[in-house]
Amino acid sequence: MADVAAASLFGADRRLCSADVLSPPEVRARIEVAVLNFLAALSSPSSPAISVLPLIARKSSNCSLRSGLLSDVSSVYLSYAFCKRSLTRENDAKSFVRVWKVMEMCYKILGEGKLVTQRELFYKLLSDSPKYFTCQRHVNQTIQDVVSLLRCTRQSLGIMASSRGALIGRLLLHEPEGEHIDCSILGPSGHAITGDLNQLSKLNLYSDARYLILVEKDAVFQRLAEDRLYNQLPCIVITAKGYPDIATRFILHRLSQTFPNMPIFALVDWNPAGLAILCTYKYGSISMGLESYRYACNVKWLGIRGDDLELIPQSAFQELKPRDLQIAKGLMSSKFLQDKHRAELALMVEMGKRAEIEALYCHGFDFLGKYIARKIVQGDYI
Repeated sequence: MADVAAASLFGADRRLCSADVLSPPEVRARIEVAVLNFLAALSSPSSPAISVLPLIARKSSNCSLRSGLLSDVSSVYLSYAFCKRSLTRENDAKSFVRVWKVMEMCYKILGEGKLVTQRELFYKLLSDSPKYFTCQRHVNQTIQDVVSLLRCTRQSLGIMASSRGALIGRLLLHEPEGEHIDCSILGPSGHAITGDLNQLSKLNLYSDARYLILVEKDAVFQRLAEDRLYNQLPCIVITAKGYPDIATRFILHRLSQTFPNMPIFALVDWNPAGLAILCTYKYGSISMGLESYRYACNVKWLGIRGDDLELIPQSAFQELKPRDLQIAKGLMSSKFLQDKHRAELALMVEMGKRAEIEALYCHGFDFLGKYIARKIVQGDYI
């Protein structure tokens, strides 16, 4: 373990790695320490001419599942295995420089008291350092490198989540010294979830709902909002409009912590991507393993599942695409997938078929709300 402490710039948690929520001065101090360590390595006669950056490895071989002691929530976490970015390795050289470029930009942002999105950061870096940042992926990966190096959250770096999410239903949002939002009287688009996690963390939440309905797609969300599902079934409906963003995961986690007796039921397409989305809400992701425990929730799979396929006409099924099979292969190799989830995935692959939630509209546009209510009442979820 002595090697662990020596290889790590920060952190003393011997059980698992995590990213801290820090104030701007604390993050700037960590960046300054990183710079001083780098300069010390350059000037030391006993060290290599160019230092390497020790980053927590974000890969499946370095992750496990962490179960809460006082809750039924499990989340992905990363262990103390390191990968390195080095200026002397041809494949790493640009990645090495990108880390310092992003840290420099974060240092300036925090000094100015600002928050920026990943997209804004990309265009700034594209302007300042076009040789190193030619696509958004370079910025996204480098941000995760910086999180791994400094062991602080993205929000702490001054990088705000780009939120697509929305919610509606039996929920009152009270902003400190601000407006009160009644989410039960909104239009079908619902309330847009801000990407500022600091703002989300300060909201006072009040609800008499009994259920949280997590919906994969915006079109389905709007159908349930248009039908006022929450007036028939005391619930809150929430969506990230596809793959879950951090802000939507954050507010879902806050709701689950504020209302611990309110179960979360997920409604996703019956395909590998739908299951991957559910698992991200439930466990977090390896790429964000240092922060996953902050957003993981005990999500139940309501539908669509294999038992529901008899409700869908044969003409509504679609062939699995190569991308579906690629996602399925990744999920099958995961050590976190529950047996019942694995069985559902195996059935998809065996049939070579996929089905979307909207296929249930063959029974009428008002069928979806009845379907959700019936499955909850009957306890038909996993």
